[in-house]
Amino acid sequence: MSRICRAAAFIAALFLVPAAAAAQGEHDDFHHLGQINKASIVMLTEAGLVPESLGGTIAGGIAQVIAEQEEPGSRRSSDYLVFEERLVEVAGRGASRLHTGRSRQDIGSTFRRLALRAALLATYESLLAPRDALLALAERHTGTIIPGYTHGVQAQPTSLAHYLLAFAAALERDAQRLEEAYARVNLSPLGAAALGTSGFPIDRNRLASLLGFHGVLENSYDANHVSSVDSKTELASALAISAIAVGQFSEDVQIQYHDPAPWLLLDRSLTGISSIMPQKRNPIALERLRQIASTVVGDAQTVFLTAHNTSTGMIDYRGADQILETADKAREMYGLYAAVVGGLQVDPERSLAEVDADYATMTEVADTLLRHADIPFREGHHYASELTEYGRAHGKRPKELSAEELLHVYEETYGEPLPVSVDRIREALDPEQMVAGRRGLGGPQPAETGRMLREGGERLDAGRGWLEAARGALLEAESALEASFTALAGAK
Repeated sequence: MSRICRAAAFIAALFLVPAAAAAQGEHDDFHHLGQINKASIVMLTEAGLVPESLGGTIAGGIAQVIAEQEEPGSRRSSDYLVFEERLVEVAGRGASRLHTGRSRQDIGSTFRRLALRAALLATYESLLAPRDALLALAERHTGTIIPGYTHGVQAQPTSLAHYLLAFAAALERDAQRLEEAYARVNLSPLGAAALGTSGFPIDRNRLASLLGFHGVLENSYDANHVSSVDSKTELASALAISAIAVGQFSEDVQIQYHDPAPWLLLDRSLTGISSIMPQKRNPIALERLRQIASTVVGDAQTVFLTAHNTSTGMIDYRGADQILETADKAREMYGLYAAVVGGLQVDPERSLAEVDADYATMTEVADTLLRHADIPFREGHHYASELTEYGRAHGKRPKELSAEELLHVYEETYGEPLPVSVDRIREALDPEQMVAGRRGLGGPQPAETGRMLREGGERLDAGRGWLEAARGALLEAESALEASFTALAGAK
């Protein structure tokens, strides 16, 4: 396939893939209802609230209903009453005792948490890819000097690695937020009934354990009617915060396309050729990244707005559809973010030339006078500012200023000779030496970026470990539930 065809296929894929495509491995609400029913009959039988023989019959009926709903075209309703109607048909009137001490309120709260838990873990996994991509690119560019900007104006030189590590750090914080949110999402409301539990001694901790929750939402009113809001808004908040940084990154790269000779571009496979202007390579992937990041921010606000100004007990504020769609789009965003970072092409000579074209090293001139001649920083700042004005007025770049000019500007400013050698000032004007000479923690100097790279890689590995442990715990709980349920079903 030609490069143009590959680019066209990529662009088509951007617009054909639904924004709310479901994450692989997610289950529907009927599946979650089935798991809840399995856990309930196991707990009820263990607690002696249902005789073992009846418990076995109910378990067998649950298995049959689930099997029937696996058939193509089946209804797969998440309404418990629909499930119960068929369960009674296959297991007898006593099967309704499955609902002992329960309500559709706590069932619904539970399967929404199961869905939210799965979406959070899938989103966490997708976030690892752009972190990995940023670290990999940074590792290749610890010595690449680039301009840094404040107020949209070139400010000081830094390294590309330093810049990329800033965005990797933002994703680390996003991962931490998701880990913290997971600790609160992974709590069980089951057994809370409608809002005040029931007159039966339901073992809520056992229900939680069987479904892989690491604890319960203790207050039964909170379990259904209050925590159902803050759990999804917490995740929405974390995703919106993350999307804002993604948007900043995409805009930074987009600005490079304003320059006829940019130092940072996308690989052509991530761009599209204009239909009328043959010279143009439009950064389609970058535009889509910014668009999807903005959509995540907007959708997250919708999660908040649908829960705003509603009284407890209403159903409209508790739905999970909007937050699940937001998480779907966040996963798309992270996947595209990783692709964009992996497709960046860097021209180190061009980025250094852009720094050299302006007076971005003048802070170092002031620092040099302070460091080597004890000239107060504000006086050194004034000299560096006058030197900038002189150079720009005479159409000269910093490295083009002669020794005589460097001396002359200082004498004109303060009426005395420059108190350091001209060579000192020339060193200060060199962006590579300025970056290499940084001494602060977290600075752009190669030793610091190297340390941050190593530690960032270690934290990324720890994140993978956290995800593996979280999923492992869920698989272990699922296996234990199936073993207990199967044993019960076989005891009828």
